[in-house]
Order: sequence, then structure tokens, then C-alpha cells
Amino acid sequence: MIDAIMTLNAAHEVETSPLDRATLEAMLDAAFRIATARDGTDGFMITFDQDAAYDSLNFQWFQLRYDRFIYVDRIITAPHARGRGIARGFYTTLFKAARAAGHRRIVAEINVEPPNPASMAFHSALGFAEVGRGEFPDKGKIVSYQECLV
Repeated sequence: MIDAIMTLNAAHEVETSPLDRATLEAMLDAAFRIATARDGTDGFMITFDQDAAYDSLNFQWFQLRYDRFIYVDRIITAPHARGRGIARGFYTTLFKAARAAGHRRIVAEINVEPPNPASMAFHSALGFAEVGRGEFPDKGKIVSYQECLV
């Protein structure tokens, strides 16, 4: 699974961010929920709750504003597996798990620069809405901070 996630993430670093094996292993250990399709070959999702020991600036943006939340750090579906409902299924399961754990807020960030219109449209269709923006000039990135109440 780890090798498949590493490979898929490497192919989508523009949309997410680079990831080394040690960081991925630490993320998996700290995750609220991990979802994979075909052991990560077709897709994966990694999420954290507000108490995770995670040093992402985007995650910390949400920590400063909300007491409780589930943060979607990354969700990727392989190009050959798109259109099969994998990502929607990940979210459906996440929403149920979040509610069962007493969470009502799911949060994520989506690239505005470089643009990621497919992710923006997908998340909007699920009920996500922008609650802020983050600018990272050193990385050439602007992100839209999004939330969905479940």
C-alpha cells in the first residue's frame, strides 16, 4: 500500500505536495481515517482530526479557527480509475465516520494557483464552501480553505 500511495502522490505533487516515505508512514500512524482503492493503486485519502500531531501550515490554519474538525490532507484518484465513484465513496464513508465520532465539520484546501478546477467542482458538488484563503509565494501557491458541515 505504501509504495502505491507514494507512486500516486508523486504523479500528483502539483495538486498536493511532495511526500517522502518517512513522512507518509508518520501520517498514516497519525491519521483519523485512511481509505484506499485497490490497495492505493486506484486512489487514496488521508485525513486527520484536530488533535493530530501534524505540522502542515494548512492543517494549522484550521486548528487556529476550529475546535473540532476532520481535515482531508490529500485525496487522489488515479487517472485510469476516475469516473468510478472512488473519491465520492471515500467521502461518503468519511462523512459517516466523522458523524459517528461526533464531528460535524470536514475541511480541506484546494489549489487556486496553480488552479485545480476539477477538485474545486467536485468538492463544491459535495457541499464544500470557501472559508478563507492561504498564500504561499515561495511555493507559487494560493489555496482555498474549504469546509463542509455534515
